[in-house]
Amino acid sequence: MRASQQALKGQRLSSITIIGAGVVGLATALAMQRTGIQVSLWDKSLPGQGCSYGNAGHFATELVLPLATPQLLPQLPKLVLNPLGPVALRAAYLPKILPWFIRFLWQARGTASRAAALSIKALNDQALEAWQQLLGQTEAQRLLRLRGSLLVFESQAALSAAARQQEQIERQYGVPWQQWLPEQLQEQEPELNDRLAGAIWFPDTGHTIEPALLNQSLYQAFIAAGGTFVQQELQHLQSSQQGWKVNGEHQCEALLLACGAWSAPWVQQLTGVRIPLEAERGYHLMMPEDGQLLSQPVTSAERKFIMTPMQSGLRLAGTVEFAGLQRQPDMRRAQMLEGLAAPLLRRPLAGSGRCWMGCRPTLVDSLPILDRTAAGGKLLLALGHQHLGLTQAAISAQLLTDLALGQEPALDLNPYRLARFG
Repeated sequence: MRASQQALKGQRLSSITIIGAGVVGLATALAMQRTGIQVSLWDKSLPGQGCSYGNAGHFATELVLPLATPQLLPQLPKLVLNPLGPVALRAAYLPKILPWFIRFLWQARGTASRAAALSIKALNDQALEAWQQLLGQTEAQRLLRLRGSLLVFESQAALSAAARQQEQIERQYGVPWQQWLPEQLQEQEPELNDRLAGAIWFPDTGHTIEPALLNQSLYQAFIAAGGTFVQQELQHLQSSQQGWKVNGEHQCEALLLACGAWSAPWVQQLTGVRIPLEAERGYHLMMPEDGQLLSQPVTSAERKFIMTPMQSGLRLAGTVEFAGLQRQPDMRRAQMLEGLAAPLLRRPLAGSGRCWMGCRPTLVDSLPILDRTAAGGKLLLALGHQHLGLTQAAISAQLLTDLALGQEPALDLNPYRLARFG
């Protein structure tokens, strides 16, 4: 069912319905609308909710390595078996996720991991510029902070080992970094514990001071320019002579699936391809009274979580849980973040935190699917961005807009095509 990419060149879409109003769907809706494409946006929830609401707020362009690497394999049993560790797997979910895990482990081979890293880097290299272009015409520009981010260490041995690895990553993938001594760390972030061994600073990164406001700004710009939003759960998709029929009533020329961790059944129905997509459940703890403690995102190397300063407080985030889409959250995974943060800070966090859980959409190779395929090119896909949905939303929007216009995208999209799983 996959349309010839060559045949699609020059085939401009005049209208499209985007299923999924997370940050990827919102960014794509706005980018397409600005080219004159008529866009309708659908979601079962209000725009910008779900994973896009509660992410860490970090534009993580430094994270070029895929989740599956050769270095991960010896650590995996210890990580997964601790129910309150940084990665957890609910035992009852193991039979269902086992095929995905097998394919995930296969991607940890050196050649596959390096190829994925190059493709992640290709998107990340253009991510921040794409965000600035997307937000340049909106008041949401004020929500960006391009001040870098820190990876902090409690032991000198861990810092030295990470610095050696970062030197290798810089040689292979060109990710800039600096090592900070404790004195420099204290000068820049005085609320961090003065017993930390030091840090690695990534200058070409940043954060948003409020993911929810960023999403709302995208949505309001989209609506103000004539876009439409339908809050309705997707129940039925059917191809028709005019393109697609959504829920038996809404007729559209073309369809874009950007519904994150809920995308797999629809992709299989519409293309026949069963994609290896899994929900990585992430938790955060929002500390409303501590938003001024830090000036930039700070990740703990040993404790494997991140603290991001936001307008509404300090967000502690970063855990992973494999338990599917339907099981109830285990909010102990959010509550434990306060205890993880305590040794990194000069003083205790104030007040009580608010817990949250959302589902990241993760494919086995850590690459998103960005494609125009099926039904004569009337189906587009933008899904599977794992931990980098916020980071890669704007550049994904640019690339999908190029496809919708029948133009040659700025990047080679072969690594992100649906066909790699077909």
